[in-house]
Amino acid sequence: MTNSPPLNNLVNNSNALQADLQWFALILETRFNIYFNRETPYKSIYEILPPDVSGSKSIYADVLKHYQMNIDERLILLLALCPHVCPQLLDVFFTKNELYGRGFTEFGGVRGANHSGFLPTGETAAFIIAGNDLTRRFQVMSYFDPDHFFSRQQVVVMEKDRSSEPLYSGMLTVGREYLSYFTSGEAYKPTFSSEFPAARISTSLDWEDLVLENHTLVEIDEIHAWLKHNKTILYDWGLARKLKPGFRTLFYGPPGTGKSLTASLLGKSTGMDVYRVDLSKVVSKYIGETEKNMAGIFDQAEHKNWILFFDEADALFGKRSNTSDAKDRYANQEVAYLLQRVEDFPGVVILASNLRSNIDDAFARRFQSMIYFPMPKPEQRLKLWKRVFAGFEFGPEINLRKIAKDHELAGGAVINVLRYCTIMSVMRDEKMIRQEDILEGIRKEFKKEGKTI
Repeated sequence: MTNSPPLNNLVNNSNALQADLQWFALILETRFNIYFNRETPYKSIYEILPPDVSGSKSIYADVLKHYQMNIDERLILLLALCPHVCPQLLDVFFTKNELYGRGFTEFGGVRGANHSGFLPTGETAAFIIAGNDLTRRFQVMSYFDPDHFFSRQQVVVMEKDRSSEPLYSGMLTVGREYLSYFTSGEAYKPTFSSEFPAARISTSLDWEDLVLENHTLVEIDEIHAWLKHNKTILYDWGLARKLKPGFRTLFYGPPGTGKSLTASLLGKSTGMDVYRVDLSKVVSKYIGETEKNMAGIFDQAEHKNWILFFDEADALFGKRSNTSDAKDRYANQEVAYLLQRVEDFPGVVILASNLRSNIDDAFARRFQSMIYFPMPKPEQRLKLWKRVFAGFEFGPEINLRKIAKDHELAGGAVINVLRYCTIMSVMRDEKMIRQEDILEGIRKEFKKEGKTI
């Protein structure tokens, strides 16, 4: 029996991290010995060479090699990782200053709400790397610049919401994506929460289950081709200076015509996660909250291979109002902010709406494609009925062709009819679909739209 790839990742990561943590522990011991003028065989922490990871097959080693991390960067990464993988290593920072009966200010660090150990800050990193060397201390700040890969790729981040606090007072955190890779061997997949109001969606269906007109399918194929070949177009063909890396598209048409399914299939066929954004959790009546909620989604998705799907996008991307008062002006500022975030996003954004006319023209001009999902025609509806009800026995009175011709229903509505019919069938302890059940299911769907058979 062979190990699965995730288990191999865990073992390889554990071995590589174990070696690096032993090196890190010796670095800490040496820094404390030098700082407190204790006997030590080393004059500098840089005399202690880090483990060689050139032959390691771990994700951790791959990250070190990919970013060509120097010793300082490697120490900062390990420092930020310690509370998660080896918190006891940092207990040395609880050493008390006997003169003042408290901890040493230069060690930095904070206590968590539940974590009883030491949580490092930028001050902790500056102490380990620089000690009393003021020039080196100033150099440490460069590792937390916005343009450094730590911040740009969300590898290690120093909190910056302490505007009135000293430079290094922010807590060090490892990006969730990298923490997941190092500890589980797999990519981080956030779950729906107030901080991340989006849910990953998937489908067990395939492309042949998507019943659409040919011209719609051709336009979807264009998106599929971009997802598969955008790196070739941008980098192999040298067009990265002329074309932005992202792709923005609008799906519009009546409910149940396949917009959500298409988004899921694009993700499934390209190995990309699709996240449907819950706009009811994003849009806020409070000034600044909508941008904050959207920033939380875009920031997490920035360097992921994700498709962002905004269903019922009118709520957020609708037409801007005339600026009659301050509230209108701020609402229009929100739209301008969203427009910029969508345009700058390097991944794929799909907006879905029932009506094309509901979407603000400023967004529409920046879409690479706008795809109409029409109500299926009789022949397409017949195909839907046959596929949705495949595997069931029909009563002799049922004529699917006539049902498809007489009743205009989208695929989502046909699936709802299937649900109703199967409930009726199981209550009769049979697997036969009856005419009266289909018609009653259709009535229920029409009733939702105020229609009658």
